[in-house]
Amino acid sequence: MCDDVMTLAGPRTKDPVLRLRRIFVHSSARARAAEAARAKKLARAGEDLARLERGLGSRHYPDEQAVSDRITAIGRARRVSTYLSAVTATSPDTGKPTLSRHFDQQVLDAEAATDGWYALLTNLDADQADAGRVLRHYKGQEAVERRYQAFKGPLAVTGLYLKSNRRIAALITVICLALLIFCLIERQIRQALAARGATKINGLYAGRPAIPTGKLILDAPAGIRLIPGTGQSPPAIPQPTDLQLHLLDLLDIDPRDLR
Repeated sequence: MCDDVMTLAGPRTKDPVLRLRRIFVHSSARARAAEAARAKKLARAGEDLARLERGLGSRHYPDEQAVSDRITAIGRARRVSTYLSAVTATSPDTGKPTLSRHFDQQVLDAEAATDGWYALLTNLDADQADAGRVLRHYKGQEAVERRYQAFKGPLAVTGLYLKSNRRIAALITVICLALLIFCLIERQIRQALAARGATKINGLYAGRPAIPTGKLILDAPAGIRLIPGTGQSPPAIPQPTDLQLHLLDLLDIDPRDLR
């Protein structure tokens, strides 16, 4: 990784110039993916061009213009126009179009040199976060995005008309507290599993093992029933499933204990 400073000017001349740290990161996984994608599109473009060469002078490609149009279409469809070099002509002997083509290796090498590189922009100074910490923050976005998904999904947050800003703030507070509890349940289950050397729970998703999420955890005991105690009879859970008992054990919860 390496970093420098990037300046961003506003749309108007009087807008202040924003200075940000720009951190360049290289990912070997991204580099391999880019190399594989480029090789695939070059192979497919090569197959298309080979078919074109076999059909030169046919009713589909009777002249140079038809061949040039097809080359343009191939370059656009296979996204190889940048490095596809093709020259068309007409044979003086047969009157049929001819084609000479190749992929520019210098352009390919220049593109390959950028494989795997991407830039992160941040307003954190170097004394606040080094390049490694900025990268960790970036990698941690996925967890935040999953919480937004939970906020909009399992918690069933829908549009609601409120008369004042105070009520809006109160509703957001309640929703955030629900989201916090939702996340803590998931966290405790995963930590308890990790302590037992496991990452999945059998039968959690459609009867199959699955990594526990807040939604799956809360869906599993949804049908559980508790019969309150009466007199000398203690509270009881009639016919709980093995999955429900396992989840309660991981959460260290006994719903019969009403204290």
